[in-house]
Amino acid sequence: MNPARILPDLQSSLMCDGVRQQSNGDLIVLGVMGLIRVPQVPITAQVVFVLNRWTAGVGQFTETVRLMAPDQTTVIRKGETKFALQDPAHSATNMMGLQQVELKTPGVYWVEVLVDDVMKLRYPMPVVVVQPPPGQPGAAPAPAE
Repeated sequence: MNPARILPDLQSSLMCDGVRQQSNGDLIVLGVMGLIRVPQVPITAQVVFVLNRWTAGVGQFTETVRLMAPDQTTVIRKGETKFALQDPAHSATNMMGLQQVELKTPGVYWVEVLVDDVMKLRYPMPVVVVQPPPGQPGAAPAPAE
């Protein structure tokens, strides 16, 4: 008996700056984020990527990625993509670009990853305000001597 549908497992999820593909098809993940450093808030990121890898499933699915505000109820950005797995030994790698992400306050934001409306993973993404070093754009002026 072959199962017609098995909900996949989420093998990994990373928030990152981008992904490049090598000539052999392998992916190079750029700028894996453990937190988001900003010079000020509010600020808008043009795009933030979330890379998800699914495995051990069979069927067609809809992946949903939500970025939640620190209040844990406000959805800042949401994206969906469809994918399919023909065999439990196969995997699917999806890259979601969340556009125009407005970060209004510092704090702990949350990335939620769902498949067919089933929550698979929820992880924190702290946003911290960090002043740029003196001499950099946006830095406070040096004290007068």
